[in-house]
Amino acid sequence: MTDTVTDWIAHHAITTPDKTATIDLASGRRHDYAQMNERVGRIAGFLRKAGVKKGDRVGLIALNSSDVLDIIFATWRIGAVHLALNFRLTATELAFIVGDAAPKLVIADIAFSEVVDALKSDTSGVRWVSTDGLGGDTEFENGIANAENMTEMEPLVPTDQAMLMYSSGTTGRPKGVVLTHGNMLAAVINEAINFEADRNTVSYAVMPLFHIGAMMGFSVPAMFFGATAVIERVFEPGAMLEAITSKEFGVTHFLGLPAVYNALAMHPAYQEADFSRIVIAAGGAEPMPEPLLRSWYGHGVPIVEVYGMTEVCGLACSLLREDVPGKIGSAGKAAMFIDMKIMKSDTEEAAPGEQGEIWMRGTNVTPGYWQRPEANESAFSGDWLKSGDIGRKDEQGYIYIDDRIKDMYISGGENVYPAEVENILYMLPQI
Repeated sequence: MTDTVTDWIAHHAITTPDKTATIDLASGRRHDYAQMNERVGRIAGFLRKAGVKKGDRVGLIALNSSDVLDIIFATWRIGAVHLALNFRLTATELAFIVGDAAPKLVIADIAFSEVVDALKSDTSGVRWVSTDGLGGDTEFENGIANAENMTEMEPLVPTDQAMLMYSSGTTGRPKGVVLTHGNMLAAVINEAINFEADRNTVSYAVMPLFHIGAMMGFSVPAMFFGATAVIERVFEPGAMLEAITSKEFGVTHFLGLPAVYNALAMHPAYQEADFSRIVIAAGGAEPMPEPLLRSWYGHGVPIVEVYGMTEVCGLACSLLREDVPGKIGSAGKAAMFIDMKIMKSDTEEAAPGEQGEIWMRGTNVTPGYWQRPEANESAFSGDWLKSGDIGRKDEQGYIYIDDRIKDMYISGGENVYPAEVENILYMLPQI
């Protein structure tokens, strides 16, 4: 690890300027690293002209596009913080987040104009900039076309904040998770090791890029490696199978939820789809049912299960490709820059095979929640983050995820987790 932060895009623009950086499927735009570097520079110039300074938050509420990556790296170039906004939230929920994060500026997709109009009346002191995510004639595109190309990165150190992402808020108000540049660097190195990612990687993103899982699996890491990120605007099973099959794209890495894998498997094109170039098909964001994993393995695709959360910048542990099918059902071993243990109480570690709460610490673990000292006090024990998830660790160090503590219910005096019930349901041919 270094004591300064490197501009990944500027580096690749020098070393591999002609390498394809991003492919935006909805708009048909392709940018090599030289083109992406200039676009990042102009977005940075636009943000600086709008008054954004080091440490300020820049919000983004948008459907998937290559613009998401451009905006993230432009925000970092001027030392600002990327605020990822979940477009599935209501105007009331988003108004709380925008009010709490206090961004200087929010770039908003015109697809969400109705929600944004409601937000504008509830948030003051925020500049809203419209875009369409397709390179069309919008305030955003016109602004960057006339902006200065900023080529130099604001001096930053690993402890400087890179992102602010809000938790789901299932128990009260959402909490802003602070992620630093050091967290990001540790996370992408973890992925390189666990997911065999390098400059030849071609990632495919179909899940919303406001989510840490989609962002880190594998679009942002692709930019670190000098690889290629293919971005799909919205999920449609047929389009995803076509993109994976395409020799032109050569997709090697993608991440999906159980619902994504189910939808793909039920599509008529699934049987003839070509998965031969896939290096890693990852499954995460929720427990992966074993029947689904075994079905895909039988189809020639070993899905590696991943466990992580926003607070650890995506990845905590995962199976390796060679662990499948022998360890199907496990989420693998802890990644390089993170320690994980199972705690049966706040003071006693669980024995192998015994259930307990998953605790984590490491270079990719958040330093804490945004302006929430009380949340930090309850979520951390020293430098250990309490995940709120129940799991087990076997004698070989493989971790098994059972469920969220709060999702557990008691039936006949026994602890029952929804994931256990779902595993049985997935075995039924009617489902």
